[in-house]
Amino acid sequence: MLMDLNADVGEGCGDDAALMPLLTSASIACGAHAGDAASMQRTVALALEHDVAVGAHVSYPDREHFGRRELALPPAQLSAEVLDQLHTLSDIAQAAGTRVRYVKAHGALYNRMARDEETAAAVISAVRSFDSALPILTLPESAAETVARRLGTPAVAEAFADRAYTADGRLVSREQAGAVITDEETVAQRAAEIACAHRVQSIDGHNVGIRARSLCVHGDTPGAVALARALRAALEQAGVELRAFA
Repeated sequence: MLMDLNADVGEGCGDDAALMPLLTSASIACGAHAGDAASMQRTVALALEHDVAVGAHVSYPDREHFGRRELALPPAQLSAEVLDQLHTLSDIAQAAGTRVRYVKAHGALYNRMARDEETAAAVISAVRSFDSALPILTLPESAAETVARRLGTPAVAEAFADRAYTADGRLVSREQAGAVITDEETVAQRAAEIACAHRVQSIDGHNVGIRARSLCVHGDTPGAVALARALRAALEQAGVELRAFA
């Protein structure tokens, strides 16, 4: 069994230096919701130091709300915004001697892509114009996965160990109590169940089938380093090999 462990990093919160050695992939903020050239340089250097795959964590241009508010951008404008973010991180990665290996949307954009094919198509079109072979990380059986397959873009299924799920396999809104899970034992158990049994318990107690190649721990979740350490130990104990997907 193979599993990737990714986290959203370079966002100016959390402890990236302590978190990075526990990861196999790092989704690095590209300046739209958080981060700047200096933070991207530092985070890429950390990823290189620990042999972690570099990913572009693209977002709505919304630093005020940390990219967690939907913006009504026309598809062409959204594509241009995403492409600009990709080029910014790519230039920094190449200068450091590496490259961007995948793309993951952040926050409101990630959730909008999961349900809205037009938004997904705008983002994926930007990715394809940047590098047609670049995979996107997204929810399984989402609109983004559907559009990616239709356009010929590799889509990698992702699950969240530190987020609650609805009975239909979507993420519970952060505005709802219990949406973010911070208990180490619970996160570790959920990770092992996702990896080995291909299911997760929804917030209302249902078992939801889910198949994922990557597990995410948010870098800004309280106690993210301890959560990632517990998650990694649980996966290794279950016989899961941790390896980047890209």
